[in-house]
Amino acid sequence: MSMEQRLVRTFVELADTLVREFDFVDLLHTLAERSVELLDADAAGIILADQRGQLQVVASTTQEAHILELFAVQVSEGPCVDCYNSGEIVANVRLDEAADRWPNFTPAAAEAGFRSTHAVPLRLRDQVLGVVNLFCSRQATLSERDIAVGQALADVASIGLLQERAMLQGELLAEQLQTALNSRIRIEQAKGVFAERAGVEIDQAFTMMRQFSRQTSRRLSDVATGVIEGTIDINEMQPH
Repeated sequence: MSMEQRLVRTFVELADTLVREFDFVDLLHTLAERSVELLDADAAGIILADQRGQLQVVASTTQEAHILELFAVQVSEGPCVDCYNSGEIVANVRLDEAADRWPNFTPAAAEAGFRSTHAVPLRLRDQVLGVVNLFCSRQATLSERDIAVGQALADVASIGLLQERAMLQGELLAEQLQTALNSRIRIEQAKGVFAERAGVEIDQAFTMMRQFSRQTSRRLSDVATGVIEGTIDINEMQPH
């Protein structure tokens, strides 16, 4: 199979991962495996930044790569950390020449059997989501074409991740909005119930419910539910 055919197959596979029931772990593992295959590496690890900006190892092709990535995140040092911080590709690094740059990472990488490394950012424009880190057991050099391929693969995955985050945020926002609407309906019902039982005006009923909510440190929606269900005595809310 030619390189072009392998690329087409890989992009179709990544696209299929995106359109099926979305599983970002599956997507990232696919990305790691195909990056190793297409860029002639021996192992890959992927890190993502969580909502607090903390780097987390989320996928790897070998146990050695997984342990090395965990170590890099722990000591905040290595190609993946530099790549994430700069948003730029770190390519063709000979680890035997990087001891000054990464004094903790390089001996750990050598112990794992790696001699060269590359890191490709998962990004969309200026937003960096994480990094694909490639490890080689020999002195491997990526051409400009290889680097372009690696970045293209990472870009496809980045779009999928951002879409998933947007969907989750949208679902959360919709849920919060629906909760607010439901609460508002419940409060309106409670105002009517309170006004009828206490013989007061609607606006006065709402004021008394609100005061009771603040005095008892209860949510207004919970007070409204109590009024409707009769679990809160409205006499407790009336001024004495």
